[in-house]
Amino acid sequence: MSLDSSIEWTDATWNPVTGCTKISPGCMNCYAERMSRRLKIMEQPRYCNGFDVTLHPEVLEQPFLWRKSRSIFVNSMGDLFHELVPSLFINDVFATMAKTPWHKYQILTKRADRLAKLAPSLFWPKNVWMGVTVENKDYLERINFLRHVPSIVRFISFEPLLGPITHLDLTGIDWVIVGGESGPKARPIQPDWVKEIRNSCSEQHVPFFFKQWGGTRKWLNGRELEGRTWNEYPRYDTYDFPVQI
Repeated sequence: MSLDSSIEWTDATWNPVTGCTKISPGCMNCYAERMSRRLKIMEQPRYCNGFDVTLHPEVLEQPFLWRKSRSIFVNSMGDLFHELVPSLFINDVFATMAKTPWHKYQILTKRADRLAKLAPSLFWPKNVWMGVTVENKDYLERINFLRHVPSIVRFISFEPLLGPITHLDLTGIDWVIVGGESGPKARPIQPDWVKEIRNSCSEQHVPFFFKQWGGTRKWLNGRELEGRTWNEYPRYDTYDFPVQI
């Protein structure tokens, strides 16, 4: 768990599951895989399995220790809806989120089909935002799965954005994040790709957050688009909603 995340759209990270397997082009240069290997070499006990999918029930109670409200990215080092994560454990993660309503939780998955399959059996508290990652037009179907999930906020992360996406339908979507790939062997992002999605968001009144241009040294490229930063968020105050336990 990290109290001070470097991810621009969240405050902290919480990883009850670590590890994953590649399922689409966006996974090619996975930052979590690189970091997991590094942590294994450093003999960090929670990464003794490297990037193999591993459950960490011992961290389920950690959000209770944070009394200050935070935005928490769930599973920055894996995919909560990976097929090797038992549905009962996913329920345990959701139970922790429901019992800590002073936090806001943000979940991302590429396994939108399993998300949609399990969603009806999960209790969705008002402080959970659910999103899918879409790297190019070949994976827009993930958005269709997301539309049927009963989350207070449904969002899309186009990161790493690997190609143009035109005529984007944002029906039922509350927030869009766009970012380029960063780190070694980063694949380039084109400004026109970003502007196309930004324009779709503007036309359909969906908040737009531009995370980064990316690159091997992303701090040099910054995150301005047409002379400004785009830090728009959904207009929901999740802390005002009662949560049933």
